[in-house]
Amino acid sequence: MPSQPVKYRPPTKASSFESILRAWLGSLLGIGTIAWLASLKFAGSDYLLLVGSFGASSVLLFAAPSSPFAQPRNLFGGHALSAMIGSAVYLLMHNHPILAPAIAVATAIAAMQASSTLHPPGGATALIAVIGGTSVHQLGFAYVVPILIGAAVLFISALASQNLFSKVRHYPEYWW
Repeated sequence: MPSQPVKYRPPTKASSFESILRAWLGSLLGIGTIAWLASLKFAGSDYLLLVGSFGASSVLLFAAPSSPFAQPRNLFGGHALSAMIGSAVYLLMHNHPILAPAIAVATAIAAMQASSTLHPPGGATALIAVIGGTSVHQLGFAYVVPILIGAAVLFISALASQNLFSKVRHYPEYWW
């Protein structure tokens, strides 16, 4: 059977300066605020791990705000569900350092798919609950609180940067 010729795909068009600036300002405001809030409670590697999944959320919210993954239901639902699953897996399986991270991420993905709240950074949120340091583990299911606070900060930053500085772009595409 002959192979199919590979079709050439031109590179995607570069974003406009306005879109780039909006994304830069929104992520600067969102991540900066989360980092400041996290520094009040966490230190060292826990601090970095806590904000880790929000870097990926920022890409979606500020550079691809019309993506289904960037909408409020997915942002909040995906992070909250993944935080709870990651916390549960850590509590049940912390003595299995190889299996626990895999089960946390796989279960979070399945739960987000089943609940229509797929937010790819949620996988990192579940992983952080398992591999995070002592201060993350001590939170238990309360880990969902800083996660939802961070998601709310990013959401507010996205509302501001996408709606206040653009006549064309509107975020969110749908609320729930």
